[in-house]
Amino acid sequence: MALATGEVVWPAVGEVALALVVAGAWLALYLMGVARLRGGPRAVPHWRIACFVVGVALVVVALASPVAALADELFWAHMGEHLLLGDLAALLFALGITGPLLAPLLRLPGMSVLRILVHPVVAYVLWAVNLYAWHVAGLHEQAVRDDAVHALQHVLFIALGLNMWLALLGPLPKPSWFGNAAILGYVVAVRLTAAVLGNALLFGGGAFYGVYAPGEAAWGISPAADQVAAGAVMMVEGSLLTLGLLCWLFLRTARQTDERQDLVELAAAHGIELSERRAARAVGAGRGAELRERIAAGELPERTGAAR
Repeated sequence: MALATGEVVWPAVGEVALALVVAGAWLALYLMGVARLRGGPRAVPHWRIACFVVGVALVVVALASPVAALADELFWAHMGEHLLLGDLAALLFALGITGPLLAPLLRLPGMSVLRILVHPVVAYVLWAVNLYAWHVAGLHEQAVRDDAVHALQHVLFIALGLNMWLALLGPLPKPSWFGNAAILGYVVAVRLTAAVLGNALLFGGGAFYGVYAPGEAAWGISPAADQVAAGAVMMVEGSLLTLGLLCWLFLRTARQTDERQDLVELAAAHGIELSERRAARAVGAGRGAELRERIAAGELPERTGAAR
């Protein structure tokens, strides 16, 4: 933990350099994958690349700017740092990743475990346990005091946050039951889990952590006010993120409904039997375009006695 100053300062040069090296390496690996796929049918869309790059920028802001130094002194700043890493940057990383980008990684020995980790139930449990564990007083204060523990905390927030978002948005196959209703339940469960912690900070009474006392004194803020501010930061960010996710889910559901109906009508026009259920499965798995091509090519069986 840095010495409390009560002034906006930059982290130590070594901390900034390490953060830039790690972020740069992460971005370089991603761009190598993007370059490998460029020009082909599996090329990464530009909007996904932009999401990933902005995610890396958020990591740099959180770890290599005055935000990092302030996070050592004030709980609300520390909370903001963690939301940048575990919520927003992790979300942008998930949006930037495609199946073809992951394919070489999945072929490595032992990496098939990723398919288990991104199962919605597993991903949620790992994320929730990690979130609450790091807010247990002893472990949280140790992370603030010890740079190595703090680094581990950041790695786990990003990794398990990314895993949580990949379970929702990622390219790996989802369980058959993970349709729009289950997705809504997943979003609600994640946001409620975070909201419970945020409310505990807002209305929990006395300050939970004494490790910020020097910084709070230097900045002239009481421990209780610092904790309330941290809870408020968490609640506001979570509310905005939840609103965005619900809008996304609404638009996704509407788009899938239209696409499913279009496929059924296209199949009927070609004299092909296509059930609503089969069309819904294809659309939900992101294979609507593939099914459309098969229908147009006449690769699906026609109805008995139907005209060509």
